[in-house]
Amino acid sequence: MRALISLLAVLSLSACETVQPWERGTLAKPEMQWQTDPMEISLQAQINTSKEASSGGQGAAGGGCGCN
Repeated sequence: MRALISLLAVLSLSACETVQPWERGTLAKPEMQWQTDPMEISLQAQINTSKEASSGGQGAAGGGCGCN
């Protein structure tokens, strides 16, 4: 059982990747964003504000916990 748990832990950690500073430009391209259409983002923000009484949180970095 321990061997299986260890194997799963090692396999899950193999997906972690350190992003070098010169690679961040590639990740910041529009095609790498969650939503590339600005109108879709604006519409979703309006829906969240009017129907759910909430705002913000459309980006991947915002969590509201202050850990950014």
